[in-house]
Amino acid sequence: MNALNASLKAVACGMGALAITAVMSWSFVQSTSAAPGATPVAAMAKLTIQQRHVWFGQSQPAVLVD
Repeated sequence: MNALNASLKAVACGMGALAITAVMSWSFVQSTSAAPGATPVAAMAKLTIQQRHVWFGQSQPAVLVD
């Protein structure tokens, strides 16, 4: 009987975890979806290159050691 109770408890906890995961996943999908009637906009990546001033300071970033 003890094994039956343990297995039923495991099944109940597993079903609860699946239900919570499904609700949170659906909430995430709903919150990140586009609004109805909205036109999709293509995302453009922007590449910027930061110039390094080698003459002043260190040429490599400092390393912190514990």
